Amino acid sequence: MIDDSAQNEAEAAQGGGLFGEAPTDLGKKSASPAYRVLARKYRPSRFEDLIGQEPMVRTLSNAFDLGRIHQAYMLTGVRGVGKTTTARILARAFNYEVAPGEGRPAIDRPTIHMDEIGVHCQAIMESRHVDVIEMDAASHTGIDDVREIIESARYRPVMARTKVYIIDEVHMLSKQAFNGLLKTLEEPPEHVKFLFATTEIEKVPVTVRSRCLRFDLRRVESQVLTRHLVSICDKEKVQIDHEALSLIARASEGSVRDALSLLDQAIAHGAGAPIEALDLRRMLGLADRSRIIDLFETLMKGDVAAALANLKDQYDSGADPAQVLIELAEFVHFVTRAKVAPDLADATATQAERQRGEVFARTLSMSVLSRAWQILLKGVQEARESPRPLAAADMVLVRLAYAADLPSPEEALKRLSSPGENAGGASPRGGSPATGPGAALPASGPGGVSRSGPRLASAQPFAPPEAASPQIAPAVVLNSFAELVALAGAQRDIQIKSALERDVRLVRFEPGLLEFSLAPGGSPALAAQLTRKLQDWTGQRWMVALSTASGAPSLVEQAQTKENERRVGVQAHPLVRAALEQFPGAVIVAVRGGAPETSNPIVPVEAEDVGYIDEPEDEDF
Repeated sequence: MIDDSAQNEAEAAQGGGLFGEAPTDLGKKSASPAYRVLARKYRPSRFEDLIGQEPMVRTLSNAFDLGRIHQAYMLTGVRGVGKTTTARILARAFNYEVAPGEGRPAIDRPTIHMDEIGVHCQAIMESRHVDVIEMDAASHTGIDDVREIIESARYRPVMARTKVYIIDEVHMLSKQAFNGLLKTLEEPPEHVKFLFATTEIEKVPVTVRSRCLRFDLRRVESQVLTRHLVSICDKEKVQIDHEALSLIARASEGSVRDALSLLDQAIAHGAGAPIEALDLRRMLGLADRSRIIDLFETLMKGDVAAALANLKDQYDSGADPAQVLIELAEFVHFVTRAKVAPDLADATATQAERQRGEVFARTLSMSVLSRAWQILLKGVQEARESPRPLAAADMVLVRLAYAADLPSPEEALKRLSSPGENAGGASPRGGSPATGPGAALPASGPGGVSRSGPRLASAQPFAPPEAASPQIAPAVVLNSFAELVALAGAQRDIQIKSALERDVRLVRFEPGLLEFSLAPGGSPALAAQLTRKLQDWTGQRWMVALSTASGAPSLVEQAQTKENERRVGVQAHPLVRAALEQFPGAVIVAVRGGAPETSNPIVPVEAEDVGYIDEPEDEDF
């Protein structure tokens, strides 16, 4: 890796700058050089210095060797993986030029084989070259900024071979700015290249992406990042524990810049003394990995008191409760991978983690690990949002301890279907005696309940005693739609009863099946509501479906039809007809009396106009 500071010192020793100008004498005493952070001091200046991006380097190497150099490149990836650095290296490759020397021919062509500093290299890497324009799209988002690029792109470069535009965080450009750039991006002048960098590629319009060669920079693997940190510590003459470097690589989540920033912080924290893993954990607020494993073991045994004491001890040592839950979830993931894919081991894991993780992988079932993952995943969010993180984390651990030995749905169904098999020898919470390698580690369950064996052994899932099994109420059988309406009334659910009478046009009804179409104005959510209500009322699952068939008239429509028929019959009576003729504009509002309805209630029909006479009260009407 090329050290920029060493290059600057060499140039200063030769008495000239980049282009041979004489150094300026600002005084007798030169000021001490400012400290450069490791992320800038060891920033790669060649493709060979990039770590973890071999596929991209190979593609670009072949493209330059074949002369197939594209006009625009899109670099995407998470923070700190080298997007802007790669863009500067590409700008250097476009304009690489070396004067002839002793036994060395001149180089004046685009190439990625840059073994020495060229004429324009230092200025490009320091972002001060006049023909390499870097723009931060986060602060230059408008069409006016893009218009300046379009106007200046027409002119040839001042000094270099190619004019290069590097636009960082390009997804921050406005829609108008993207549209204004499209034409120039598709057909730029021969002397112009575009390099875009972004962390949110999905926000870049597809019309822009389709005009660029896209490279997805990957997260750097932990073992590769650890080796890189070791080499930097050797150059900086820093004594640091290898486990501490593994912690930095794991905490950086694949970001080289984050890893170097943490290393800078660790060096300052050590103040020249050797840096141990314990010191680094305290500095970062991380939990001790061995204590995380101990915490996991106590939870799987159901020893809540020991688990809470472990968490409190780590909290007193400076660990964040939410971070403890995160690392606990990471260990659950580690054990799960060791169970389902033993060959995909984490290279950053210690020998103790691998050994104890293999034991857990052999003894814990997949349902237990999956349930623990789900509880911890939700618990991390609760701890972060809670005003009392420690109390929230305590409740998550209690929940995890009590849920660790719950049976899976299949096991619970099997137990309930054959309760006689578990009538004897089953403890209230612990199940049958444990077997396997963990059987020699008895533990007390939550609340002091004695356990016959830890959950690390394949203990039998919880099954209630046969005598305590609740009696299941017989299911309610509905043989007709009228019985369903009556059941809704008995349940005092007026809303559902009204909807059944008004909105349901029955297509098919069988026990367990209801198919209907909706009357005008009916709610499409009625089918889902009836599904839940019928299961609650009858104790069995019902299939409720909306049909495209017309269906029979609803109960309200049937009642209205009967009411209209009665009105027509009454209106034909001579006395009623004579009354209507005597009072023009009078209408029959309702018909009362006669044989009572025995099935469905009759809904009064709204009058079209106000009647001038009351209906006769005689039974003949």
